[in-house]
Amino acid sequence: MLDGEENLITDAIRGEASAFGLLYDYYQPKIYRFIFFKTGRREEAEDLTHQVFLNAWQNVKNYKFQGFPFSSWLYQIARNQIIDHYRTRKETLNIENVDEPETVDISIEDKMDFGLEIKRVKKAILALNEEQQDVIIMRFIDDLSPKEISLTLDKPESTIRVLQHRAIKTLQKLLEIKEI
Repeated sequence: MLDGEENLITDAIRGEASAFGLLYDYYQPKIYRFIFFKTGRREEAEDLTHQVFLNAWQNVKNYKFQGFPFSSWLYQIARNQIIDHYRTRKETLNIENVDEPETVDISIEDKMDFGLEIKRVKKAILALNEEQQDVIIMRFIDDLSPKEISLTLDKPESTIRVLQHRAIKTLQKLLEIKEI
């Protein structure tokens, strides 16, 4: 959580752009990463992330402190933005076109092995249902707690834990298959 986050949110609700800018600076990488993992394309992830924060800025006046983290509100906006994006496009994601994450300086063989393994994991995650994908990305990529995920997805924490458990089991089975 961002230090002084409640004060920043209060200031942003009052229309202070600099306060919202600090919230943006803190949460933008996390929201971008979530969207990028769901879309697989940098340009789309950048555009959708921009839309999420534009939407958040336009609606921050309606944000109410209800015991939910501000990040939960942003993730809900991001999920809705992704759903709207795919609903209007009606295009399926081809895993071969997914951009690779940038890696540190390692040998070409290690890069190739790492790249192939990343592709396998992405393909396996995309084989999960939508809720399981969201839970896995939020939990293990964005490092949110089960409680934060439950608030974001508006589901009991126990349901999040079950979704996570089932998703991991499914991923293990999928990754054991050599064709993936």
